[in-house]
Amino acid sequence: MPDASARRIVLTGAAGGIGTMIRPLLAPLYPGLVLSDRVAPANLQPTERFVAAELTRPDEVAGLVAGADSVIHLGGHSVEGPWNAILQANIIGCYNLFEAAREAGVRRVVFASSNHAVGFYPRSRRIGPDVTVRPDSRYGVSKAFGEALAALYSDKHGMGVTCLRIGNVGPRPIDVRRLSIWISPEDLVQLIRIGLEHPEIRFEILYGASDNAASWWDNARAHALGYRPTGRAEDHRVHAEAQQARIGPDPIGDRFQGGSFCSAEFSNDPTRAGA
Repeated sequence: MPDASARRIVLTGAAGGIGTMIRPLLAPLYPGLVLSDRVAPANLQPTERFVAAELTRPDEVAGLVAGADSVIHLGGHSVEGPWNAILQANIIGCYNLFEAAREAGVRRVVFASSNHAVGFYPRSRRIGPDVTVRPDSRYGVSKAFGEALAALYSDKHGMGVTCLRIGNVGPRPIDVRRLSIWISPEDLVQLIRIGLEHPEIRFEILYGASDNAASWWDNARAHALGYRPTGRAEDHRVHAEAQQARIGPDPIGDRFQGGSFCSAEFSNDPTRAGA
């Protein structure tokens, strides 16, 4: 693996919520980090460089990844939305990114998937990375598509790809559901480093979660690759439960791992969903 200071590493979605949280942690690890988004992120550091790119424009994406060794792909529509918005940013845009990376000879991609790719599993079931996808939204469908695309580019073109099914990133869990899926920015950077640096990476799906006693996910594969999370959701239980009391119950969302993404627009018999 080339020395970090000599590698051109691109971070898409750098102006978004997750990008903003992890940039200060990535910058000292990867000098010369290339940031990209539709608009420049705030507080650009001397060691960072910004390249504007719209994921739906293949020529701009190709220019962005030219000469890159690796890509951390956070870019796209980050919540549920109308189909066309999801299609353009998360499906067409994701394809453009992987295809441009292939043409540029990019060696590694870390793809920000989501817990919403498997959100319709019941909270009573513990799942690993090898379960059938059960998306809870159009957004979740786009992340399942991204995982499938990542597998294709790994198997067909030899790209090393790590898909991170990210839970919820932040300084602490903000409700009871997040006690099961929370990940600290520091732990997320740990997983990104595994995706960029571990010599065994071919194609992996790992869960983006800290050391959460209430976790619904078996993240043994991440631990086998050296993941040692330091964040503990239980340390924030009192805060999370207080916030949950303000939110109130969600008869549908509280059954499933995807929460309110499952209950939005729901028209099924809840006993038939996620079975």
